[in-house]
Amino acid sequence: MAPPFAFDVVVMHITVAALMTTAWIARFLSAPPTAGTDLVLIPGLCEGDTDVIAEHMGVRVAKGPKDLREIPEYFGQQAIQRDYGDQDIEILAEINNAPRWSREALLAEAHRLRESGADFIDIGCTPGLAFPELGSIVREVVAAGMRVSIDSFDQGEIMTAVDAGASLVLSVNSSNLDVARALAGRQVRVVVIPDFGASLDTLEPTIGSLTSLGIPFLIDPVIDPIGFGFVASLERYIETRRRYPDAPMMMGIGNLTELTAADTTGVNAILIAMCEELGVRTVLTTEVIGWARGAVREVDIARRLMRYAIRNKVAPKHIDDRLVTVKDQRILSFTDAELHDLQSRITDPNFRIFADRESIVVLNRDLFVRGTDIQEIFAQLGVTEATHAFYLGKELAKAKLAITLGKTYRQEGQLDWGYLTPPDDAVSEHVRLTQRSRRAERAPRVREGTDPQDDGNLSP
Repeated sequence: MAPPFAFDVVVMHITVAALMTTAWIARFLSAPPTAGTDLVLIPGLCEGDTDVIAEHMGVRVAKGPKDLREIPEYFGQQAIQRDYGDQDIEILAEINNAPRWSREALLAEAHRLRESGADFIDIGCTPGLAFPELGSIVREVVAAGMRVSIDSFDQGEIMTAVDAGASLVLSVNSSNLDVARALAGRQVRVVVIPDFGASLDTLEPTIGSLTSLGIPFLIDPVIDPIGFGFVASLERYIETRRRYPDAPMMMGIGNLTELTAADTTGVNAILIAMCEELGVRTVLTTEVIGWARGAVREVDIARRLMRYAIRNKVAPKHIDDRLVTVKDQRILSFTDAELHDLQSRITDPNFRIFADRESIVVLNRDLFVRGTDIQEIFAQLGVTEATHAFYLGKELAKAKLAITLGKTYRQEGQLDWGYLTPPDDAVSEHVRLTQRSRRAERAPRVREGTDPQDDGNLSP
């Protein structure tokens, strides 16, 4: 790396980097070695709030990547990060078959969907199934600060929901224009769809009626599932935009994500890109089937990514990789020469674990074991202490999974699952417990709470 700025590398007196916390760094790093330093970058796996260091040193502090080999990319992406994150697509998250939910479960789901990024909680009614609690549930959701849409063709349900505070109605066509007339003068929008089984031409009379009534609307030409006219339905969206260049539009993307047996991250990314280019500023999604779980969070990420890419006329690549969940964009690994060089400089028995595209390597000062069968690898390590064996087994299983899926393995770090990646705190806590167990076994006189720089015999 040849960065356009001066830098210093500070080596901390600790042999297990995963045990560093921001509080520990603040304690042992008194000041930047160079006057005028404007950023202190610490390893991404460090636990704790960077403000602890910043307040102690009076310098901005940030967590860098989890792998030092990613530092050049980290600095190369900073310009993007400063200008990234806004969006202009609203998300309707549907609670499907709402009458079948218990009150408590429905309200909990509404809060979860809002936390995931939903702008509207869509209450999906079930034709022919009574929903006596509809009004009170809508009122409670609205009182909690959420906007609500009602998904029904039943005039009674629609009016009940609107009276309780719903501000968007799905949907209206010529079959239920009486609903539109009843909504005149109310602070509510409606979604217009073509007549059932009919062409886009049926939109015009409905739009004319809504316009004369002064009711704001969105147009949804309705996207069809794959196998039922998907491509033709995309053409309807293009044609609708041509006919109504300034009209707000909506797309129900759940028709694709719920009915296609594929990971939804990529499907949502493409659909949101289409919406962004077409000027579709509202999407309706659901999380009913297992593989669609998390769709709201995915759409929230995709709407920011695609807006940035389209606005800046760049490919949606190397901007935000949170939608890459199964396969890593690249695998970071070491060559045999690098690993043997590392081994030549090791003076302790702690095991280091590495993985590349094909195999796993476990090494310390005495052993260099390479293989693909983790049971055979473990058998060569000579480990019998239970806690240490558990630790190594967990890490070997994770390394094997990384090889299988094509992911970068980092010892004591989580595999990268994009937006699904759990925090590393749980891993670090296990490291602490493992260290304490081995210290107790080797030297019972050592008290818990000893500074982590006094490292025990622990795999780093």
